[in-house]
Amino acid sequence: MINEKIKEMKDEIIKSVQGCVKIKSVEDEPKDGMPFGEGVHKALEYCLELSENLGFKTVNVDNMVGYAEYGLGDEMIAVLGHLDVVPEGDGWTYPPYAAEIHDGKIYGRGTTDDKGPTIGALYALKTIKDLNIPLKRRVRLFFGLNEETGSKCVKHYVDNGGEMPVAGFTPDAEYPIINGEKGIVTGKYKRKLNQSGDMILKSIRGGIASNVVPDYAEAEILITENKAQHIRKAAEETENIKLEEKNNLVIIRCYGVSAHGSTPEKGKNAITYLMQFLGKLGFDGDMKEFIDFFNKYIGTDLSGESLGIYLEDDISGKFILNMGVMEGNENEISLEINMRYPVTKTFEEFIDIFKEKMSIGKLEEVFLRHKKSLYVSPDTEFIKKLQKVYEEQFGEKAELISIGGGTYAKSMENIVAFGPILKGQPMVEHKPDEYIEIDSLMKNIQVMAAAIKELAN
Repeated sequence: MINEKIKEMKDEIIKSVQGCVKIKSVEDEPKDGMPFGEGVHKALEYCLELSENLGFKTVNVDNMVGYAEYGLGDEMIAVLGHLDVVPEGDGWTYPPYAAEIHDGKIYGRGTTDDKGPTIGALYALKTIKDLNIPLKRRVRLFFGLNEETGSKCVKHYVDNGGEMPVAGFTPDAEYPIINGEKGIVTGKYKRKLNQSGDMILKSIRGGIASNVVPDYAEAEILITENKAQHIRKAAEETENIKLEEKNNLVIIRCYGVSAHGSTPEKGKNAITYLMQFLGKLGFDGDMKEFIDFFNKYIGTDLSGESLGIYLEDDISGKFILNMGVMEGNENEISLEINMRYPVTKTFEEFIDIFKEKMSIGKLEEVFLRHKKSLYVSPDTEFIKKLQKVYEEQFGEKAELISIGGGTYAKSMENIVAFGPILKGQPMVEHKPDEYIEIDSLMKNIQVMAAAIKELAN
């Protein structure tokens, strides 16, 4: 009955997802009544209007977060989705905000992370409403606006006395059920440069966000004539490097492969490879110090061992480090690092060591953000209910897993990540040509409808 109803709405669902994806909702400069910028606000307005048109009560919480609600009862279950997206970056085959359909896939930034699943959850709830399926608890579907850069949206809701759910999920990771999420630390550090010698770094840039493996980085270097041949020879011996020469200026371009910052081993970090190349060129003074520090303590290491902050546990595995963003000019250079520590470990176990290493590199802290790790016991009632749903929907045992990624589950009580990525599907979020398969979207809606029904009774 539920599945048939969802199939009837297929064209409407696709159109609604496309409408949301076409809104460029990358966080931007705040405006009056738009704390996360105009694009993100437009996405919120779109989803609240869509929810009202589908017959739901809607609430806008200070333009920080919104929600659609259905049902009666003293207790509430929550589904947490988010409408903000990471910057699109380069390398797209199809336009990142056109929501074009090719070979059964909707392409665009946010299709998987997390607009497709969020709109899908709305139609899962509509299915329950239209079929008059009895529920004992209210259902509240949240439209978050700041998940990618801090979850301040949900924090605002929680800090201002928002009602807490008795159970719920966020469709913003993978199946089966994620009951553990590593703690996440993001830090930005900068260093002043007083350069000298026959090579001067004029500029350097790479990366679009701390939680994305950068697929491109470049540096502009002012050189003397006798250095040009040396750089050319080094480039010939190095993969993924291209040079452009303009009089006494050399532009060095380095190419990598993008991936999510929680799985940096699936990418190739253009910044780290660029820094290795710069280390071959023979800089002097402050720039040499910085390059040597970077290549010794960060480099291509993905586990924090070089910094002396490696941790591991049996539940969630190894410490994860992603070098996400680097920017600089003749006078200053900065970097942003994203780190994820195991669920049974603590921030305090490594942070002093990390800060000490940064001071060795003469790097000054600009900011340091921390989200604690999450672990929900397998014996928790709503975990068992989600396991039941998964096993009924997929016909296989619902294993509990821990991930390096961070979701809204850390931001609100009694929430875990559940979907939308099916077993065996590639991780396309945060990458060029992000997409969601229409068949997968429809299956997710079926699963979410079943989960809402189970949790709300």
